[in-house]
Amino acid sequence: MKESEITDLVDGVVSGDRKAIAQAITLVESKKASDVTLSEKLLESILTADGSSIRIGISGPPGVGKSTFIESIGQLMVQDGNKLAVLAVDPSSSISGGSILGDKTRMEYLSRDEQVFIRPSPSGKNLGGVNRSTRESIAIVEAAGFNVIIVETVGVGQSQTEVFDMTDVFIVLLSPGGGDQLQGIKRGIIELADILVVNKSDGDLKSFSRNTVLDYKNALKLLKPRTKDWSVPVIACSSLEKIGIDECWESIQNFQKLVTTNGHLQHNRNNQQKKWLLKETRQGLLDALEKNEAIQDELRHIQANIATERGSIKTKAKGVVESFLGKLGNKK
Repeated sequence: MKESEITDLVDGVVSGDRKAIAQAITLVESKKASDVTLSEKLLESILTADGSSIRIGISGPPGVGKSTFIESIGQLMVQDGNKLAVLAVDPSSSISGGSILGDKTRMEYLSRDEQVFIRPSPSGKNLGGVNRSTRESIAIVEAAGFNVIIVETVGVGQSQTEVFDMTDVFIVLLSPGGGDQLQGIKRGIIELADILVVNKSDGDLKSFSRNTVLDYKNALKLLKPRTKDWSVPVIACSSLEKIGIDECWESIQNFQKLVTTNGHLQHNRNNQQKKWLLKETRQGLLDALEKNEAIQDELRHIQANIATERGSIKTKAKGVVESFLGKLGNKK
């Protein structure tokens, strides 16, 4: 893509053109140096969100039914007159780097709805449950007029909570009767949840689901509330039988009203922007380090002689960093 085409692409995004939206997201996901420069111009040109959107993060372990849950609750959202964008992050293979990107196929009804935009993206090397450019993708779909944005993470564990730092409402899906029910209460992903949903609460799993809901309700009493005046609901839900879906959507809207009224929404988004700035700064330094041929040669030399040269790895790494910073200083 040429720089002269960015204006047309921005116009296409703002007008809601689906092809332009997809192209814009592809551009911000690209790692090519020329595309990175163009994506920066794109992001500078699109309108800043006015704060009226709802950003929803949905996380949970593999196989808990995140895509099916989104398919069900997404239909409710659209019926209420909303425009829905789903950013689904699929795990990338650590060996081949490839991703299946099958989430869209599991959202049969939503994928046919004109008021819905679904974008599957690979997680790449990012370990937080999202991909490196998910924040930029959120900005793009908001500029395109989508007022409800769902970010579906890869199947994650307790420590993979990056989606929490880019959304307004954080929902964690749980499986009924899935082993140690209170394992998640340890200071991790459950502590950050605004809404807990015990999914697949149907058939033979109904009794397990009731016990799981009670277990989590009792355990949450031991945790300090993260948001003032909000008690985290634990909802039994069946995405297939549409049980509990209404309650989930109502809880999302109630939470959004609360944090908008008490100012927590804007405060939270400001903090997210600050964290994003630090993350991008760190990533920029890492990228510069990887592109510096002299430093890469130095690293390769150390690696080749690592078995014979004495000294701690920490000391060697510190030397590489100091060498890199010295080269940056010499460029001034």
